[in-house]
Amino acid sequence: MNSKFTFFYALIFGCFISCTSLKQNPQADNIEHSFITDVPVTPSCHAATLVETKPNEILAAWFGGKHEGAKDVSIYTSFYKDKKWSAPQSIIKPLIKEKDTLPCWNPVLFKSKSEKLYLFYKVGKNPREWFGAMISSNDDGKTWSTPEYLPDGILGPIKNKPIEMTAGIILCGSSTESVKDNLWRSHVETFEEATGKWTKIAIEDPKNFDIIQPTFLVHSKNEVQMLFRSRHNKLISSWSEDKGKNWAKTDSINVVNSNSGIDALTVSNKSFLLVNNPLKMGKDWFNGRNVLYVEYSKDGVNWKKLFDLENQPEGEFSYPAIIQTSDKKVHILYTYNRKLIKHTVFDLKK
Repeated sequence: MNSKFTFFYALIFGCFISCTSLKQNPQADNIEHSFITDVPVTPSCHAATLVETKPNEILAAWFGGKHEGAKDVSIYTSFYKDKKWSAPQSIIKPLIKEKDTLPCWNPVLFKSKSEKLYLFYKVGKNPREWFGAMISSNDDGKTWSTPEYLPDGILGPIKNKPIEMTAGIILCGSSTESVKDNLWRSHVETFEEATGKWTKIAIEDPKNFDIIQPTFLVHSKNEVQMLFRSRHNKLISSWSEDKGKNWAKTDSINVVNSNSGIDALTVSNKSFLLVNNPLKMGKDWFNGRNVLYVEYSKDGVNWKKLFDLENQPEGEFSYPAIIQTSDKKVHILYTYNRKLIKHTVFDLKK
């Protein structure tokens, strides 16, 4: 074949492949930003969580008080319907125990396949000494059970939403921060709804990564991946081939993280979203939280930025939570300078 024709056909073929690939890359469309409330309810707030309670209706929760760890820190909730948030309400107060007042931390909302709504949270002086608690609701958060404190050594989901690979067995990503040697270690906990039994599952981690706050990605009916916040300037990943019963292949992936909380969403088994602070760690713990990305992946390993949630010279935009509602809209909540909880909603277009 003439070399000119060969070049021409190669050029056409390359253009076809490039255009096809471009069409396959998703885009965020109809992006809307707002706050749950424009006026702070408490001097400080943090660690939002959200869940779809009914089609296209959301319940959010977070902790708030004078500052993180203060003795007045309670759990607050707000309902979202028809593009409006209800006035926040305090539903869990600090625990008075042995003449001391213990603040609340990191609420996590989850609605199981049985239609039961759970709110897991932590209680204690700090993340090294806290313990797990939970309440539940049979009416989508209108009323709640009395607090139940989890068994010794069980913390429940530390920051991010659980998953339910098998009906009635709730898989929770959990982690600990040790008191003496300041180690960060992650594990998985399962909660059996029928019996109330909790089981702790270790993660094979030969490199002893400092990792906390796992989030799940579901690749198939058996294969599950976790992504972790770390102290290593990158996200760490671990894999299970048996619905979360065993975990291995724990290693870093090429996604920069500033030692800040993340969350991820399984759109399909070949489409995933991640919310992440994509800068390296700085001198102080809050460095790198001034930029917050939504990222996209087809395999859970290779990620590309979809768009900026925040990109400012300074500020703290952190601890995201992400879900997709029945109308396929993606909803994200995150801390905005510790003063407000910001809400972003968008369509994922292909």
